[in-house]
Amino acid sequence: MDVDRIRACFPALDLGAAHFDGPGGSQVPRQVADAVAAAMTAGLGNRGTTTEAEARTERVVAEARTAAGDLLGTDPRGVVLGRSMTQLTFDLARTLARAWGPGDEVVVTRLDHDANIRPWVIAAERAGATVRWLGFDPATAQLDDLAPLLSERTRLVAFTAASNLLGTRPDVRRLADAAHEVGALVHLDAVHLAPHAPVDRVALGADLLACSPYKFFGPHLGVLAADPAFLETLHPDKLLPSTDAVPERFELGTLPHELLAGVTAAVDFMAGLEPGATGTRRERLVASMTALEAHEDALLDHLLDGLRAVPGVTLHGAAVAPGARRTPTVLLTLAGHAPADVARHLASVGVNAPAGHFYALEASRHAGLGDTGGVRAGLAAYTTVKDVDRLVAGVAELARA
Repeated sequence: MDVDRIRACFPALDLGAAHFDGPGGSQVPRQVADAVAAAMTAGLGNRGTTTEAEARTERVVAEARTAAGDLLGTDPRGVVLGRSMTQLTFDLARTLARAWGPGDEVVVTRLDHDANIRPWVIAAERAGATVRWLGFDPATAQLDDLAPLLSERTRLVAFTAASNLLGTRPDVRRLADAAHEVGALVHLDAVHLAPHAPVDRVALGADLLACSPYKFFGPHLGVLAADPAFLETLHPDKLLPSTDAVPERFELGTLPHELLAGVTAAVDFMAGLEPGATGTRRERLVASMTALEAHEDALLDHLLDGLRAVPGVTLHGAAVAPGARRTPTVLLTLAGHAPADVARHLASVGVNAPAGHFYALEASRHAGLGDTGGVRAGLAAYTTVKDVDRLVAGVAELARA
């Protein structure tokens, strides 16, 4: 990939820091910022057809749904837009749990971000349903066998497409097929997968799929995708005057229309990562994300080789699982140094690689890292070999101290 061309689109990179903080929120290209500003100043209004401002707002919303549908391989009529993935999941869990009761079961994993755990746990407990926990190998971060937890009483299985802490990419289709065999719904957290690989909700077998545009160069929003026919069967809490149409019935209040313009721009940007890609936007997205995945895999190997050569560094999760599918995400600890101290040292040399559990609290505890977690380094489309070398050099400098 032409990383220099990509980097030229990100004004924040001109400040000189090497950004490995993408898993918590990527930097934003100029095209996205321009789209947000243009929408804000073009004249927006409430959605409608009477005035030009109303019609413009309608177009902004429709374009964002279509763009998200192209990105996620799903019908845009089933794309719900909201404040965040966390908010959308809480709202969804409350809605689904109305049909649950004693004897019903819900499966969550210890690998997930808490946004794909706590909403389901809280909803199940309030409904009197039972929560089943799927663990993982603390050494390799590979999920345990799901089958023993499933039964005809299983109503929903929630799991991640990629661990935001440990980099693991489970076999999503296999898990989804197992859940469907017992009649359970599948809720897939694709927040950490969408920035790094092609996503196809239908091919993955996800009944419900959530992601966050601010992880793939867009604004701070959440997206929930499902078959619109399935959404028609659900009736969330809503205001009486608000529309009962799908997907709008799931969108509380007025959407941040200007940010939706940024979502469309972010998807368009991702579709152009591979400039030679042709065809529909969906086809260009698949080509670009496939190329990005290969590029990041090679860069990840370079990062892992460098870190393994540093005395005292311990790598955690998928990085130490031979042959495991993974995202370009590394979690490390350094002997004799608290993760927060490592992160501060790296920041002092212009490398942004934060420390913590990153809301994957169950995963951090299960992996033996407690509530402290580790230092997380995530690669992105704008990461260079020089960035990687700066990170490794910074860790090595502290290791020698």
